[in-house]
Amino acid sequence: MATSIMSAFDWWARTAPERTALVFGEDAVSYRLLAAWSSRVAARLGEAGVRAGDRVAVAGDNCAPWAAASLGVLRAGAVLVPVNPRLVGAEVHRVLGDSAAVGVLADGSVEIALKDAGERGGQFWTIGMDEVAALRDGALQDHVRIDLDPADPVAVLFTSGSTGLSKGVICTNRSLLDIVFEASLREDGLGTGVRTLLVLPLCFTPGLVYGLVMTGVLGGTLVVENGFDPAKAVGLLERHRIQAVFGVPLIYESMARAPEFAAADLSALNSAIVGGAAVSMPLLRAWAAKGVSLRQIYGMTEAGGVATANLPEEAQTHPDSCGVGSVFTDLRVIRADGTECAPGEPGEIVVRGPGVTPGYWNDPATTATALRDGWLHSGDLGTRDESGRIRFADRLKDLIISGGINISPVEIELVIAQLPGVEEVAVIAARDEKFGETPAAIVRVSAEVDEAAIVAACVSQMAAYKVPRYVVVREAPLPRLPNGKLAKPAIRAEYADVERRYARVR
Repeated sequence: MATSIMSAFDWWARTAPERTALVFGEDAVSYRLLAAWSSRVAARLGEAGVRAGDRVAVAGDNCAPWAAASLGVLRAGAVLVPVNPRLVGAEVHRVLGDSAAVGVLADGSVEIALKDAGERGGQFWTIGMDEVAALRDGALQDHVRIDLDPADPVAVLFTSGSTGLSKGVICTNRSLLDIVFEASLREDGLGTGVRTLLVLPLCFTPGLVYGLVMTGVLGGTLVVENGFDPAKAVGLLERHRIQAVFGVPLIYESMARAPEFAAADLSALNSAIVGGAAVSMPLLRAWAAKGVSLRQIYGMTEAGGVATANLPEEAQTHPDSCGVGSVFTDLRVIRADGTECAPGEPGEIVVRGPGVTPGYWNDPATTATALRDGWLHSGDLGTRDESGRIRFADRLKDLIISGGINISPVEIELVIAQLPGVEEVAVIAARDEKFGETPAAIVRVSAEVDEAAIVAACVSQMAAYKVPRYVVVREAPLPRLPNGKLAKPAIRAEYADVERRYARVR
């Protein structure tokens, strides 16, 4: 059956063979070259004994061979398992073990972790990314493409959420192509021939789904960076007339602070979406001044990455909104008993739509818990207004419960983040003898910002019980996950005894 991701790549290889598919620095890879290269990789996998349905991992930094290797896995009819190159041996062992991967296509950045995983009992072969790179050129006797049923798994994504390594999320050709179709209807910037900039790892959902897969299916050009340099990223937006970009607030904040940002021509950019953390008004205004509507999204890997995005015309009027759903994707906010919440009443966000995963790899129990009555239960707290706009509040498990009252860390973080000189902020729970828990704000600053100013800003904008009782000001960056999100578990661990080490500010 030709309803597959690779059938779309092959279409562009036939009809627009010299069009640039990928750009890595000065290296431009055409659709013709990418088709032949990935076919040679698929043939090599066949020689290694890979059969349709086998899981094959790809591990390494962003590079052209990573893309060719991943597409080669799909061509071989295998199931792609992207591996974060920053994982240590125990974590790699778990990913490969949980997915039962038969082999790994890997670069030198994961050599130590793979060796450790093997010593822990992992049974897998390894093909080096240097061998993949060597397959870029050479004879191609047969064009390789094994098409699976559209409902069969083609990828298993082990998400790197704030709670650590999660279960493997299944993607199918059908779900991925539905994500592309829905996004192309919703986003002005995501049409045929789209030019996309990626500064995030290819191994995560934004990089693989919204970068490599979506751009390739649409016959576009994906400009990829290995790492993030704000000034360089601004230059790439302008040089390549980028139409679509996505990332966490930190990426947009860093670009807005780059000296090159003020004079950059960003007139081609008409799809700029942001997620993973709260977005401040100063950040929205900085990009709006360049004619770019920075739009907040709500999503998760299990929902295809983006379940809903703020409408362009409401990016400034309703900046805290994540939109009203999508063309084929519905969202509800429900109580614990499953009934619909009233407007403004917080509850759990649930999602249904074609991009929602069919389940977790080899984990029917977790699948049954998350997917009930056709809805994905997110574990996220949100509200919906009278017009249906969704507002993300927090992870249910991240809520601070003070004296029986729920406090959202995100709400406090938004207030503090708008103070001049504040670079990063994370609000966590501190133990409190009277109320059980109370908010503590961990704030990284770049200028003269003291505890008193932070408390004063909170006092002026929120109820007294929400104002942090502890404020820690630091100059060192807060720990982050590879996808750019704040690593809340690491922050909580570092400040587990904040109430003993620091004096109360209120």
